[in-house]
Amino acid sequence: MIDLPHKLRRYLAMDPKIDPEEAFGRPAAVLIPLYWHDDEWHALFTRRTDHVEEHRGQVSFPGGMIEAEDLNHEQAALREANEEIGIHPQDVDILGRLKPTRTITHFLITPILGVIPWPYELRCNPNEVASTFGVPLQWLADPANLELRKYKPSEHGPLYEVHFFKAYQGEVIWGATGRIVVQFLKVLREVLENEKRSEG
Repeated sequence: MIDLPHKLRRYLAMDPKIDPEEAFGRPAAVLIPLYWHDDEWHALFTRRTDHVEEHRGQVSFPGGMIEAEDLNHEQAALREANEEIGIHPQDVDILGRLKPTRTITHFLITPILGVIPWPYELRCNPNEVASTFGVPLQWLADPANLELRKYKPSEHGPLYEVHFFKAYQGEVIWGATGRIVVQFLKVLREVLENEKRSEG
């Protein structure tokens, strides 16, 4: 399992992507930072402060809107990760992109998968990030920790089906971040199934 990044890189290089430029939504990118700790892989999350404009106090991955100076989604995700939690771009081993996810706030988020060294001295931007925490991929992949709930963001708005993970050390992953995690877990399952088929 420690060679998971190699398998993910190979899979994501072959998996066709939707061109985000052809889809509707405000283009954005997030970094899904993976790291090896205590003999298993973890994903790193942030909790947003109550000072940000969008998704206040919610759990998310580091990221944000594509800016004029960003050459691509990868650069945007790395820039935001550096601004928000102090991860230096040169410390991230980019594995590839997941398919874009549209949010109910009209963002089109392209998740960028990357590996960071661990331990790592994170530095939270106090204006944007309240805290960071890691969750083992094995815990995220356990179906018992995930459920679909009905969610109505406003009194007169539509009703949505939203992914909610059970609380992990007091933190709840849900919404667009939950959907991105579910998408990543689907890729992870396919990678592991392909490995089993090749061995069998």
